[in-house]
Amino acid sequence: MWFPMRKMNLIRWTGKPNQKIVHLNRKNAFFLKAFCYVILNVTWRKRKYSCIVTKVMGDMGEYIGIDIGGTKCAVSRGDERGKILARQSFLTLDREQTLQQIFENTESLWTDRVRTIGVSCGGPLDSEKGWILGPPNLPGWDQVPITELLRERFCVPAYLENDADACAVAEWRFGAGQGCDNMIFLTFGTGLGAGLILNGRLYKGACGMAGEVGHVRLFDGGHVGYKKEGSFEGYCSGGGIAQYGMGSAGELAKLAGEKNEQALEIWHRTGEYLGRLLAILVDVLNPDRIVIGSIYARAGQYMKDSMEQVLREEALAKSRRACQIVPAGLKEALGDVAALCVAMNLFA
Repeated sequence: MWFPMRKMNLIRWTGKPNQKIVHLNRKNAFFLKAFCYVILNVTWRKRKYSCIVTKVMGDMGEYIGIDIGGTKCAVSRGDERGKILARQSFLTLDREQTLQQIFENTESLWTDRVRTIGVSCGGPLDSEKGWILGPPNLPGWDQVPITELLRERFCVPAYLENDADACAVAEWRFGAGQGCDNMIFLTFGTGLGAGLILNGRLYKGACGMAGEVGHVRLFDGGHVGYKKEGSFEGYCSGGGIAQYGMGSAGELAKLAGEKNEQALEIWHRTGEYLGRLLAILVDVLNPDRIVIGSIYARAGQYMKDSMEQVLREEALAKSRRACQIVPAGLKEALGDVAALCVAMNLFA
């Protein structure tokens, strides 16, 4: 078997995270047998191909997904059907403590069937280089080469994607977005971002920053989100809702369930602001479906009426009628399945 490359890295599958890497030249590579190996990742580096090859075990592969959030993180192991086989979660602390927790939890979930690792994280980031670039909800996470750190430690390919993009692909492949060619996913968690499926493909933009709707200005001043006063993230996110001074979104939902008038009024206003954002997305992108995750999936009943009223008032009627607004279908498993989609590299 002939490999058209100057250098290869063969990972011998030992079933442990720190496998030995054997360096082969072109002459040695000739003796590798085609039926024993499958190429998982090829990258172009300084006019040389770096190729990682793993042994085919004859059964369904498994993947490690790492979901890094501003409040909590989770490490999960799953299969190519998106089924979660094992999971561990922990609070997001400072960068060094959180990275150590990620490494330890990944090692504890490891099996000899794991093929790749995927990381889902809020932007900004550089998914091509695998660098986290200082997300507003992760102070101190500047210039973190997360995929390189994981590759060096576990000796398998590692990938990084924006969490909104990862969730969009997860819902599109396995959740409420199935069957759509044009779908938008809104995170509505600690922060606010959008993942865009347009014409049956993930749209990432010129530099991978498409969908940063939380940074769009709603008011000249007011709540701060995405480091900007008056932004949509300052009002339609967990961080924004907390700025009303009545606790977290979960606590506010509990108060609304008890018919607290102030809590219900806050949810009513949040629905109005969300409706304005949805109207912009409907008019500009004309999607089949908008899927909203996290807080909307849990507390949408308190926002739905005011959201739909504004949407009717603001969006073009034909475009609005063509679009469904639905909560995330994967529910609490969404972040885990999204990270697994990154590991499976379902973003082409």
